[in-house]
Order: sequence, then C-alpha cells, then structure tokens
Amino acid sequence: MIERKKISFIDALVLLYGYARSRIAEQVKAVAFIILYLVVFQTLILRVPIANALGIAGGIAMVVFGLAFFLEGLVLGLMPLGERVGVKLPTRTTIYVIGLFGLLLGFGSTLAEPAISALRTAGSGVRAWESPLLYMLLERNTEQLVLSIGTGVGIAVCLGMFRFYYNLSIKPFIYVLMPLVLTFSVIVSFNDSLRSIIGLAWDSGAVTTGAVTVPLVLALGIGVSRASSKGKGSSGEFGIILLASLFPILAVLTLGTALSFKAPEASSEEEFFSPGRREQALYLFDSETDLASHAFTHGTETGRRAYYRSESEYHQALVSLADDPGYRYSLIGEMSLPDWIIERASEYERSFLAGADLSGQRGSQEALAPVLKEESVGGVRAVIPLSIMLILVLFLLRERLRYRDEVALGLVFTLIGMTLLTSGIRLGLATLGGEVGGQLPRAFATEEKFVDRVMITDFDRGVVYPVVSTDGTKKSFFDMLDNGQLTPVEFHEARFDALTGTYEHVITRTPLFDRRLTVLGIILVLLFAFGLGFGATLAEPALNALGMTVENLTVGTIKQSMIVRVVSIGVGTGILLGLARILFDIPLLWLLVPPYLLLLPLTYWSEEEFTAIAWDSGGVTTGPVTVPLVLAMGLSVGAELNVVDGFGILAMASVFPIITVLSYGLIMKRRQNQSIGRHRDDDTEAGIGISENLLADNA
Repeated sequence: MIERKKISFIDALVLLYGYARSRIAEQVKAVAFIILYLVVFQTLILRVPIANALGIAGGIAMVVFGLAFFLEGLVLGLMPLGERVGVKLPTRTTIYVIGLFGLLLGFGSTLAEPAISALRTAGSGVRAWESPLLYMLLERNTEQLVLSIGTGVGIAVCLGMFRFYYNLSIKPFIYVLMPLVLTFSVIVSFNDSLRSIIGLAWDSGAVTTGAVTVPLVLALGIGVSRASSKGKGSSGEFGIILLASLFPILAVLTLGTALSFKAPEASSEEEFFSPGRREQALYLFDSETDLASHAFTHGTETGRRAYYRSESEYHQALVSLADDPGYRYSLIGEMSLPDWIIERASEYERSFLAGADLSGQRGSQEALAPVLKEESVGGVRAVIPLSIMLILVLFLLRERLRYRDEVALGLVFTLIGMTLLTSGIRLGLATLGGEVGGQLPRAFATEEKFVDRVMITDFDRGVVYPVVSTDGTKKSFFDMLDNGQLTPVEFHEARFDALTGTYEHVITRTPLFDRRLTVLGIILVLLFAFGLGFGATLAEPALNALGMTVENLTVGTIKQSMIVRVVSIGVGTGILLGLARILFDIPLLWLLVPPYLLLLPLTYWSEEEFTAIAWDSGGVTTGPVTVPLVLAMGLSVGAELNVVDGFGILAMASVFPIITVLSYGLIMKRRQNQSIGRHRDDDTEAGIGISENLLADNA
C-alpha cells in the first residue's frame, strides 16, 4: 500500500510559486523581444516617446499574466475534455455525428479565440463614408461577422473530421478550395463596395487559428484518426488548420455580399455628412448624435461643416465642445479636448479654440474597470458554452470525467486568463501597435506635422530678436525656457495677440530624414516590418511545436530550429509586403494571387505529409500576441496615409510561410536524393571493383 505524504501549507506555496514563476517567465520571454523591439524603434529611431507608457505597460503585464493563466487553463481544462471526446466519440457514434460535433466545436472554439477580440475592435479607425460596407461589418454587424467566421471554422472542422476518418489526401482539398477562394475574391474585387472587405475577409482567416481552436481541433482530429485505424501517418492530424483558414474567408465574403445590397454607396466626406444624405448616412448609425460623433472623431473640418446646416451652428458646436463636458463626451467620448485639437482639429478650428481651457488630461486611455467588466462577460460567453458542450458530450457517451477538480480549476484559469489577455490586448498591445503604426509614416514624411500648441501669456514683444541667413533671408526669434533648457523659437507675427498679450507657440514635428530622403525612410519602415514579423514569429509557442513535429517526421533531417527560422522569414517577408501594400495603396489581390498560384505547383511536387504541415504553418504564426500588434499597426498606418482600409497584412503573413516551408522542403528532398544517389554510385563502383579483383584472382 502506497503511503500518502502530507505537504505543509508553506511547502505547497513554495511549489506553486516556483511553478507559477516558470510559467510567467515563459510568457515574458515570448513577448519581451517584440515589445522591446517596438519601444526601441519608436524611442531611438523615430525619436518619439511612448504616450501613456504606464497604461501600455500595465496592459502588457496583463497580457503576460493572461497568457500564463489562459494556456495553463487550456492544459488543465479544455484540452483534456477535447482529447477525451476525440478518443471516445469515434468508438461510440457514426462519422456523421462526429462531423456534426466538429461543426459545433469549431464554431464554439472560434468564439473563445482571444485574437477575435482584436478583430472586434478593428473597426475603430474605419471612415464610414469611404467604405460603408466595411464600417457595417466592423461596427454595426460585428456579431454577425464573428458568427460567420465561427460558422466557417465549424464547416472546416466538420470537413476535416471526414478527411481524418477516411484518410483522404489534403491535396485535392487545396486544388478545389484555393482556386474557389481566389476566384470569389477576384469577382468581388470588381464591385466598388465589396472591394474594401477583401482584406478583412483574408485577415479573418488568419485570426481563427489560435490558442483555443488549434489544440482542441487537433485533439479531436487525432482521436478520430486513431479510432478509425486509418490515419497512421505521423502528420495525419495536420491540414485542418488550412481548412479553418479558408472557410472563414468564404464566409466573410458571403456575408459582405449579402449586406452590400443594403449598404450606402461610398461618397466624399462632404456629401456623406450633408443634410441631403442624412437618411442614407443614418442607416449606419443609431442616431444623429452618433453621426456627429463620427464626424468629430474620424472626419475633418470639411465633414463637420457639412454636418451642420449653417456656419453659426458649426461655431456653436465648437464652443459647446470646449465649454460643455457632457456635449464633449457625446462627440469625442473619452478623448480629451487637447488630444482632439492635436489629432483631429484643422488649423482653423485650432485658431477658433485658441482661448479654450486645455488643462484636461492628455493621452487618456480606456478605464480599466469597464474594460475588465466587458471582457469578463465576453470570456464567460465564450468559454462556458464550449465547456458545457464538451462535458455534455461525455455525459451522453456515459464517460466519467476523470480529475474533475483539475478540469474545474483549468476552466477557472481559462476564464481568468482570457479576461486578462483580451483586456491587455485592448489596453496594451493594440495601443502600442497603433501608436507605433501612427508614427511610422514620419520616417518618410516630407512635411512638418502639428504636435501641440502652447499659449504664452504676458508675452513681451521686446524679447524678439532678428536673425539673417547666408542667403539674406531675415527671420525673427525669441528664446524660450523649457524644463531648464533655453530653446530658440521662430516668432510669427500672426500668432501674437497684442490685445491680450498672448503668443501661440505651435510645436511641430519635422520629418525624420531630410525631405529629399523619403526613399531611405520607406526602406527603414519596410525593414522594421520584416523585423516585427520575424521577431514576433520566433515567440509563437505553436510554431515551436510545429518545428518539433517536422523534425520527428523527417527523422532529424530537418531541424526544429531551422524550420522555425524558415517560417519566421516567411512571416517577416509577408508583413513587409503587406505594409508596402498600404504605403503604396496596392490592391491586395495583386499581392495575394501570385504567391497562391505559385503554391499550386509547389504543393504538387511536395510529399503529402510535408504539404499538410507547410500549409498549416501559415496559420500557427498568427497568435494572440502577433495579431493585435500587426492589425493595430496596419490600421494606424492606413489611417495616417488616408488608405481606405489597413487590412491584408495578416493575410500576407500567412501565405509566405507556406512558400518558404514548401521550398525548403523541396530543397532538402533534392539534397537527400542527391546524397542517396551518390551513396548508390559509390556502392556500385565498389561492387564493380570487387568483381574485377575476383575475376583477376580467378584468372
């Protein structure tokens, strides 16, 4: 009989502390490089301090702890449930029941994906007049968008179960589905309204294959494959991530096509906000106040003037914006008046509000408590139904749930982790990615940009002194003491109000490089994009698991470290080209169609097992850390450059890893064949030599 030893409370705490520290340290290592990379780039290269650094740091800390809780919860709770169902379901039911369960599992796991929260908040930068349909999907019909993505994943998992059960090759699925998705996308591109959702649709396929969907679906697939006694290959469970990436694209394009019949047509900003178009515009908003808010938070002076019926109404709105806190909140929400003046106001509006009180807090961020409350509700809605479904299936199969206390603890950890993770994404990662993305265009800017203004009271005109340049140009300057440093400031007569004795000092940010060196700035930005993709991919835990599988599959011929580097190079290249698409406003399909067409012959030449792994590698790279950073960066760059949408970077980051992995596999296969051929030739020559010697001896 085994004697049970009791562990004291102190010893238990020590053990738990050591275990928790190791798990948290893993997540710190996962996000540390990419966070430092972004911060160093912005502060040292772009020479711009991180705004709201404390809030962003708190958000990133929440991401670290959230990832630790979330992944531990998956291992203790959802994963054992999924594995148990995957093993027992095929032995007790038919393949049709398994397919139906796969449909429900794929749908439920998608709703629980942390990366989906990044997609939910991605519509904050979309301008309704430029792409009404895109705005509808991301703002008005967000739930329908998420449900359609979940349906697409559910269909993919259902189809994957049939593939596992009957041991079908993945290549026919690629040759049928890939041309179908590309053809649908090309057809959609000819419609002006639908064209703007192509990037969103392809990015939706990237965010679905994350920390929840992949392990649960693979666990079910492994069980089905083993129970059917047909999937004996070591890579038999691969290929389903590919399906889970393609079907959401079809689902979003289908939803967009259905909604396009109701969406208003794109128009100019002035026309959209004009009273004559009020009925069409209000189809996208709940009230006229929401429409006015969109004009103030997303529009320019042109749109705000067009919204009001007269000049006096427009001026009264500006006065109320400055003097009435309630009215200000209805128009610009949590944004402070100084931030609105800096980021949104025109030169005329800044002058009009020159006497306004700007003592409000700068750089305001979402409040922590409401975000935690909202995300905790979302976590419960995502995790609890999925858990109940798995437990209910086990109950119907009359299968007892072992280690129920561990599973219950795992579900609690999953809820805590998802709440912290999604909240941290909103408060930290998305904010940081958006800020860096907003500053990137400065690297190739050719004009100064307004940053802030300072009102100097009791200004003495006598401190102004003249200067002259070598070409004879005369200017006036005065010395301003700022934080103990004396700084020469150019004096502009138009900014001095002699009646009040105040001078408006406008602070601008000059281009990072000389105005003639915009090419150098663009190269710097593209190199930054490659480094972002390469570094973020190295931190993805799912990629390391994939690399280990490849190493085992190839009996050590292809090393885990090499496959990780190959995939990282592909992601970096994809993000570089995705950002270039936004910078130069290139249609997404021009960059997507050629690589996917290239993949068709590469797939034909590759071995079955390696093909499934390579196509899945495009999905495992877009995890809960990479997605919000890349998505926020792309949307911010697009907003700065007035591009209609900043989507498509994740889509590019998904296709190029497939190319690099398949190409690397073919190269290694060729080298292996050449090596085998050389050995055979050596053996043949050795055999001929031995035969000749024997003949000589006999003679």
